[in-house]
Amino acid sequence: MYVMEWKQKKLRKMKRRRPTLDSHALSASEGDGTKRKGGVAAYTWGPPNWTVHVKDWGNLPHHVVLQIFQYLSLVDRARASSVCRHWNEVFHIPDLWRRFEFELNQPATSYLKSTHPDLIQQIIKKHAQHLQYVSFKVDSCTESAEAACDILSQLVNCTIKTLGLISTARPSFMNVSQSHFVSALTVVFVNSKSLSSIKIDDTPVDDPSLKVLVANNSDTLKLLKMSSCPHVSPAGILCVADQCHGLRELALNYHLLSDELLLALSTEKHVHLEHLRVDVVSENPGQTRFHTIKRSSWDALVRHSPKVSIVMYFFLYEEEFEPFFLDETPVTHVYFGQSVSKEMLGRIGLNCPRLVELVVCANGLEPLDEELIRIGERCKSLASIGLGECEVTCSGFVDFVKICGRRLTQLSIMEEVLIPDSQYNLDQIHTEVSKHLGRIWFPDMMPTW
Repeated sequence: MYVMEWKQKKLRKMKRRRPTLDSHALSASEGDGTKRKGGVAAYTWGPPNWTVHVKDWGNLPHHVVLQIFQYLSLVDRARASSVCRHWNEVFHIPDLWRRFEFELNQPATSYLKSTHPDLIQQIIKKHAQHLQYVSFKVDSCTESAEAACDILSQLVNCTIKTLGLISTARPSFMNVSQSHFVSALTVVFVNSKSLSSIKIDDTPVDDPSLKVLVANNSDTLKLLKMSSCPHVSPAGILCVADQCHGLRELALNYHLLSDELLLALSTEKHVHLEHLRVDVVSENPGQTRFHTIKRSSWDALVRHSPKVSIVMYFFLYEEEFEPFFLDETPVTHVYFGQSVSKEMLGRIGLNCPRLVELVVCANGLEPLDEELIRIGERCKSLASIGLGECEVTCSGFVDFVKICGRRLTQLSIMEEVLIPDSQYNLDQIHTEVSKHLGRIWFPDMMPTW
């Protein structure tokens, strides 16, 4: 009798340990032997009792599927939309189409992926009115740029807020017929009426199209980047500054920069400018003559917008630098992409008190100790510096770091820049510099800027 009772108790324990279906949450279903209710299967595993719920993906809430779709590429998103009717409905939710990048590449000349033409047509037909943050990324082929213009010309019911035209290689938009490009761009300018950000570098945009932009979007435009746009004149960009009082960021070539433009950006009705980028590029190397901006015009801009960042990129030959930094200039970031003379770096130390960042890609074979020390002494806000094909003695470099101290948050110096001398060699300098920076520092093996 006791043996029978012991066997029955053991049998009951074994049954409790076997996987069982949660009878509270499930109802029977046919086919796979799994009990389901509301698309959920639950299994209880003995001890400890774990309940695993496997969702029916087709019944996920709209907002969950939408969140998942936002992490998928366009191709994967389109494939997922064919899983079920519910996912297809989410695929066409307007929120999913507010931000979109058209990738237009020619398969014969580019390894980059491209947005499928059929999908582009579907977007234009069903979602053009939903697009708000749009960019076009094209390769070096003219056909890709022309395809981008064709799409732009069809966005007649759009409410675009940001527009970017990006050439991943050569500026292919410059090879498109100017009339074709301007006509397509004008369609967006006229129909959007709420553009806040436009990036159209290296394009054939012209003065008349900028007037159309101003006429329809002057109250909303905050950012305009249009470097290397040869068909725009100083008068064209001045029109933008005169009418778009909310403009906070502006990028342009130096030939468009004028005293009148700086004064227009400094009027009381204009908001405080936050960022001004100027590309100084020689159109005809060795033959271009650059004008000089008056100090009074720079001063007016800084009085009106005291926190403005003024960034200048130089790609000039040494003899073309003559008009620059002869007087105090409120530039904050200076990048020399080609060789620059000791004299020009000396001017930086004398006349750029607001300098925050300096990058010198190349210089001659004369040490820059004096120029570097002067920059450290007079540019009290300097926090970042990069030196490439230059020469600085180890002791001169240590003196510079002592002056700047821990405000140097970025110090990128190529190892071959440093010349060992009687005070320091290359094995000693990293310890001495690290001590003054308050962190471990080593010279770079390759440029990091």
